[in-house]
Amino acid sequence: MTTEETIPVTIRILEKEYKISCPQGEHESLLISAKKVNDNMEKVRESGKALSADRVAVMAAINIAHDLVKISEKPNVDESFVNRIDEMQNSIDAILN
Repeated sequence: MTTEETIPVTIRILEKEYKISCPQGEHESLLISAKKVNDNMEKVRESGKALSADRVAVMAAINIAHDLVKISEKPNVDESFVNRIDEMQNSIDAILN
């Protein structure tokens, strides 16, 4: 069994920095994912409906998951694409926890 090499990546979500391990070659997609999470969380926070950071994170996660469900329900979606989205969602969940 081979171990995939990872590199440390620092991302910023709602003015907080998080250092996480990222598989080599996935740095760019991780940064894009983090930006989407940050943008979504800022949008939720600015709506004024969610006050605590936990609530903002939950609402943003629901919004992103909803987007993923809509994409995965479209016909002719490549299964590997859906699996990759699921992996990215798991990474996002791990970051937020």
